[in-house]
Amino acid sequence: MAPAPTADIELSSLASSTTSSTTSATGGSDPVSPVSSAASSVVLKRAAASTALKPKRPVVLQAVRFVTFVVYFTSAVLTINFTQLLGLPIRLISKDWFHAYVDYTKQSFGLVLATVTQWWSPTPVHVVGDRSVAGLMRRTEDGRLATKFGDRVVLIANHQIDSDWLYMWWIAYTGKHHGSIYIILKESLKNIPFIGWGMQYFRFIFMSRRWENDESRLKKSLGEISNDSQWPAWLLIFPEGTNFTQDGINKSQKYAQKFNLQEPQHLLLPRARGLYFVLRNLNVPYLYDCTVAYEGVPRGGFGQDYFTLPSIYYQGRPPKSVHMHWRRFLRSSIPLDDESEFERWLQKRWMEKDELLESYYVNGHFDGEELVDTEVRLKKSREILQVYAVPVAFILCVNVAWKAWTLISR
Repeated sequence: MAPAPTADIELSSLASSTTSSTTSATGGSDPVSPVSSAASSVVLKRAAASTALKPKRPVVLQAVRFVTFVVYFTSAVLTINFTQLLGLPIRLISKDWFHAYVDYTKQSFGLVLATVTQWWSPTPVHVVGDRSVAGLMRRTEDGRLATKFGDRVVLIANHQIDSDWLYMWWIAYTGKHHGSIYIILKESLKNIPFIGWGMQYFRFIFMSRRWENDESRLKKSLGEISNDSQWPAWLLIFPEGTNFTQDGINKSQKYAQKFNLQEPQHLLLPRARGLYFVLRNLNVPYLYDCTVAYEGVPRGGFGQDYFTLPSIYYQGRPPKSVHMHWRRFLRSSIPLDDESEFERWLQKRWMEKDELLESYYVNGHFDGEELVDTEVRLKKSREILQVYAVPVAFILCVNVAWKAWTLISR
């Protein structure tokens, strides 16, 4: 059995560019399957590159975009870090107060992510679902997505590109739970200056991808979330453990051959142990599954070759549209008494996701009973002021205290 999968989120390229400018889980068939051959996959990617990628913007516009993004994003991240620092003494006063404060800072970062996407990378999002999510997603009068997934859930998704996690955080925002999200990440991300430090403050779960080391760490984190049962919690896991790449396909094929498993065409095989451990140790009513596809990535292509965090935000080349298909499973309906049985259950769900992606490549969209056409944006622009509220209040208080002290000491 493979070690617990972790979300392979490559923030380092975005973070390093930002910081240097100012001082980054755990089917249908196709007669011509580029996934089965590395050579044909490369040919397809190269042939599609000219049509999949949007033309680059003029150099001046890209420079303005880069500078404004770096200034805004860096200032926002540093402001959140400062807010987190100011809140540390609360931990000594009340555990519940500190929990609420941590969630407040997570809300702030979720708002920043939605803002930079709305302003620097506006992208249409098409959200559908099957009968299991009927009535849980709707389009508001002003065109936004509103979800009602519940207070405590586990989310899983296929892992296409580095921005997958960003769109999942936005889904939490649509349900007013952007302060309740937890993400399982690879351990190296916690060392990214400012962003990684903030993620540690968020109580995200960092994994080394060695189960003998990760089991106790994951159990401890899940125990803390379970003990805080009065608080909402959305736990996000990418069971594939890494982006859909040729290297990932090669490893997935070896894994499939070793255990005699059916291979998907458009996905990597999921690793069951981490998700099994989560569902066994975290009492949530539902598991939500999202299948994600990006317009502009051709059949057999790899998303990371077309869309990266720098290209999306610095160069203004986001996907033409993002497509999501949602479904929901009762935790009580999932076989959790035996890990092998659970692994077979998860493999079946992944082959169903592969069929969904095959349908997407044929039709250009997912089919579903619930359909919402929307985009990533804030409900109110003034929401972003939350990011700066605590530091501004602190500075004002210090200023008032200093003036009062000056008057008294005369």
